[in-house]
Amino acid sequence: MHVSKRHITLTIVLFVGFIVLPATAVALTDDMGTAVIINGTPQRIISLSPSNTEILYALGLGDRIIGVTEYCNYPPEALEKPKIGGYNTVNIEKVIALKPDLILASYGNGEEILENLRMLGYPVVALHPRTLADVLDNIRLVGKAAGAEANAAALAGGLEQRINAVEERAGMASERPTVAHVIWNDPIYVSGKGTFQDELIMKAGGENAFPGVEGWKNIGIEDFIHADPDVLIVNAGSGMGGGEDAIARFFRNEPRFAGVTAIKENRISIVDSDTVDRAGPRIVDALEMFAAAIHPELFGNDTPVMTPTQGARVPGFGMLIACMACIGAGLIAMRKGF
Repeated sequence: MHVSKRHITLTIVLFVGFIVLPATAVALTDDMGTAVIINGTPQRIISLSPSNTEILYALGLGDRIIGVTEYCNYPPEALEKPKIGGYNTVNIEKVIALKPDLILASYGNGEEILENLRMLGYPVVALHPRTLADVLDNIRLVGKAAGAEANAAALAGGLEQRINAVEERAGMASERPTVAHVIWNDPIYVSGKGTFQDELIMKAGGENAFPGVEGWKNIGIEDFIHADPDVLIVNAGSGMGGGEDAIARFFRNEPRFAGVTAIKENRISIVDSDTVDRAGPRIVDALEMFAAAIHPELFGNDTPVMTPTQGARVPGFGMLIACMACIGAGLIAMRKGF
């Protein structure tokens, strides 16, 4: 019988030393392997990442949120919440002043910040999703931590059904086009293996045009031309200036790309950056957007993806990565809420 590390850790905390929990307490182990005990149902929750904030709102817990980061911009109500600093620049004094009874954190916040909050006695649940399945597990974990398990089960179940529906329909395709997902163009940054976007491409019935790339990496123009993707999916470019279609215009207007299949056949779609880059419930919207871009013959009429001349857009915000060459890794994590 397989016993998970999470189960072993939780068992040790609960039984070694004869720890007895109050009847209303909840014990769990977060994605960092840290055992957490939450007394009662949290009513004052602080979220330290945009994806966590989106999960909380999707679970109907928006009224319990008392603090968020400066990057938590969806849903619109999140903009009205008190700000406790940046993604990895959390203002501890502001956190203390808000008197939270649960802090929903992320791996990307940094171990020092998380440890400081734990030492102050706050229950800190840190999430670190790497796959779509992890996102669903995180939704269930947040539901358990916040006393909203029924809502979490319903939300995760509905999202899982949508994922399965996309995979089933994509499996009907006669071919798997090669797909490049570009998050910025100066320099060109693409999503490689081990990213959410690579998983979206695969589940939506495509193949990553850059199978040798790990994570998010900048590539040269010649490398892009050599890859010759059949489909090009680009993030909305408003966050870096130049308009929503800034990245798409770069590829359309650069003469050296004229022979690339995706440009030649006008198979360029623009996707909302936050929707595609964050590890929250909207990642399934992103999957459906990718599916429509890759296989319009199967998904085009059912999914909120823009046409190649209009780009792709769903309700949300386009806070794009800034200064990729200098601080790309940290800001990519910021967008995803890792």
